[in-house]
Amino acid sequence: MSSLVYRSSRPDQWADPRPYRDASQRFMAHGAVLPMEEPGFFARLFGAR
Repeated sequence: MSSLVYRSSRPDQWADPRPYRDASQRFMAHGAVLPMEEPGFFARLFGAR
């Protein structure tokens, strides 16, 4: 067995929770939420959402 131990001054990123971000902050950083699929021909033609 190895006796090597890894020590870091900073906690692991996966163990450290991310700070809360408001929806408006997310919008300012990334823009509007886009649909996964683009609407089809008839949906665009008739304005369906």
